[in-house]
Amino acid sequence: MLSVNTNTGAMLALQQLNATNRDLSEVQTRINTGLKIAGPKDDGAVFAIAQNMRGEIAGFEAVKTALDNAVSVIDVGLAAGQSVSDLLIEMKEKAVAALDQSLETSSRNALQNDFAALRDQIATIVGNAEFNGFNALDGSVSSMSVLANPDGDTITVTAQNMTTGTAGLTLSALSLSTATNAAAARSGIDAAIDAANQQLAVLGTRAKTLDIHTNFVDKLIDSLNTGVGNLVDADLAKESARLQALQIKQQLGTQALSIANQAPQSILSLFG
Repeated sequence: MLSVNTNTGAMLALQQLNATNRDLSEVQTRINTGLKIAGPKDDGAVFAIAQNMRGEIAGFEAVKTALDNAVSVIDVGLAAGQSVSDLLIEMKEKAVAALDQSLETSSRNALQNDFAALRDQIATIVGNAEFNGFNALDGSVSSMSVLANPDGDTITVTAQNMTTGTAGLTLSALSLSTATNAAAARSGIDAAIDAANQQLAVLGTRAKTLDIHTNFVDKLIDSLNTGVGNLVDADLAKESARLQALQIKQQLGTQALSIANQAPQSILSLFG
């Protein structure tokens, strides 16, 4: 039946053209965002899974920040501790030199002044070995709990005490004023060197532990990001090919609609 009121061909052509335009809009969105699942409307289940994984990633990012902060604290402590150990070695050199009983008073006084200056420098270094309000060497805290995972588990880092008045590092009473005092000072410095190196070994071990765990968290974050990408990322090569096909379909659909719209004109020939 020929009718000017109902053009079935045009309606079908328009339906197909609208479907092509919707597909084309979807492909363009995927290309623009790089995502095949940009929101719950695209695929609610997959979007929910991806969001849960993104939450895990955010948690581990916070953990990584805490670990990086702790690593910096320990690194500062290690650097300061190594400087303390080096200064103690210099103090031992002064103490051994002061064992010489033939030293003139002026020379002995010079050694004593250098010895005291090195001791004071140790106190300065320990006092300044602070990062983000935490000092791992001055005895102000006994330990530091570092976040290990988003569930709140922690890694405990034991702080050390390298202040010059602590056991093993009691330097304030040491003197080089006589050869006898110098001998006692040498023994005290030897004990201080042993104590400082033991504390450095403890800090070094905990620093290694934190480095290993930080690397693990980095790898875990990368794995989770990869998992999210597998769920929601668009295959741009595939979408590019699909875009070309849909653009051709759109052009053909437009032409088909134009032809269908011209069909009722044939009715005019019946009244010629």
